[in-house]
Amino acid sequence: MRDRIQSLQDEVLAGGELSVDAATELLEGVGRDNLMDLLGAADRIRRHFIGDEVHLCSIVNAKSGRCSEDCGFCAQSVRFQTGIDEYELLDEEAALAAASKAKENGAEALGLVAAWRGLKKGPEFEKVKTLIRKVSEDGKVHADASLGLIDDPEVARELREAGLQTYNHNLETAASHFGKVVETHDRSDRLRTIELVREAGMNVCSGGILGMGETPRQRAELAAELREVDPDMVPLNFLNPIEGTPAGEEFEPLPPLEALKCIAVFRFMLPRHHIMVAGGREKVLGQMAPLMYLAGASAAMVGDYLTTGGTPASQDHEVIDAMELQARPNDGPKDDSPRPHRSRAQVASASGTATGAEAAGGHA
Repeated sequence: MRDRIQSLQDEVLAGGELSVDAATELLEGVGRDNLMDLLGAADRIRRHFIGDEVHLCSIVNAKSGRCSEDCGFCAQSVRFQTGIDEYELLDEEAALAAASKAKENGAEALGLVAAWRGLKKGPEFEKVKTLIRKVSEDGKVHADASLGLIDDPEVARELREAGLQTYNHNLETAASHFGKVVETHDRSDRLRTIELVREAGMNVCSGGILGMGETPRQRAELAAELREVDPDMVPLNFLNPIEGTPAGEEFEPLPPLEALKCIAVFRFMLPRHHIMVAGGREKVLGQMAPLMYLAGASAAMVGDYLTTGGTPASQDHEVIDAMELQARPNDGPKDDSPRPHRSRAQVASASGTATGAEAAGGHA
């Protein structure tokens, strides 16, 4: 396996694309005896294509609970009894306080996250635009957001005009596994949202959650589907089982070595993309979290998550220093205009990867 890892590493460094079969081979074949070989190769790939800068961002739960969707991992669905705090959209003062905290933590961006199906024009949409505009004009961090499905091009354009830099909309899991995760909306809704966001001139942040009963091959399929979508940032989350959710009742957290192997294989599959280790990091990786950078991560979420706590920002910075990496400096919003991406036809082909699973769901 060591020779095989070396061969695949050389293929990626030379500009090749790892196949789903090869990625599955790594996920199934690498064990404790050769995990460090895999991590070392992933680290070399990261340094070659990305370098040693680490992108940091923060999120705030801008509207909590009572979401209509049935995403099986989510504590905010109205369908599950999880005991989370529920509240309506934050006011301007709270949003600006969150931006200040993100800046203090060394984050470049603050993502405003709302628990609902998606956005349509109306009074709530106007409130959202006001929050985005205030955070953007405040100038401490980029204004990013995760606001669910978008099916109106004008909604996407108005978000960009309000100052929104990056829109998060995750694929969550492989197309072949979607139907076991959510049923209340389709994969095509998700791809449509990403298309509209990109056409409006925003960056795209899209990734998934690992540990929801998917097979190793389905993890490789997700990486390949994300490669077709070609996001600017790929957040990798690990299921943090929450009591009351279907996933929380059915699955245990991934073992830390398995999670590190997944990060490394995603780096092989997505050599030029920023990979952010986000939700579930503390629960799954624990004391092994610093190794996520050796596994190929190039970004991290600092501060708390939506309904669970995160790592103290000071600890994240200490780890970055110890790993001889550099946190990308936050000296105010940068001109991070979207980079060239695959064509619309290529992005649409990601739905072709979902043959037989078009009716499967995705998390808003």
